[in-house]
Amino acid sequence: MTASTYTIFMAVRATAAWLALPPSRRFAFLDDIVKPILARQPAVAMRFFDAEAYAARVSDIIMWTTGDLAAYQEVIEDLRDTPFWHVYFEILEIVPAIENAYRARRPAA
Repeated sequence: MTASTYTIFMAVRATAAWLALPPSRRFAFLDDIVKPILARQPAVAMRFFDAEAYAARVSDIIMWTTGDLAAYQEVIEDLRDTPFWHVYFEILEIVPAIENAYRARRPAA
C-alpha cells in the first residue's frame, strides 16, 4: 500500500434487528443493498471481520480501503440512507489510518 491508500477502520455493534434476521436475509441485504453501493464506487473496498467472540462492546470491524476519500464518503452517505446505519448496526467509532505513513516522510536509509 502507498501513502495515498487510506484504510478506515469502523467499529460497529450489530443490533437486535440484525441478529433477528436469518442468515439468508442478512446475505440478501448485503447482496441487494450494500454490494450495489460498493459497485458504484469501485475505488472503495470493504472487508468485514467478526469480533464478538473477542470484544464486549464491538461485534464487528469493517475495514475500508481506498485511494479516493471522496468515493469513500459517497459510500458512507449512501449507507446512511439504508437500514445498515443505526438500524442493523450501531457505528461506534471510525478510525482513518495510513499504513506506514512515517515512511513517506523519511528517506530510505
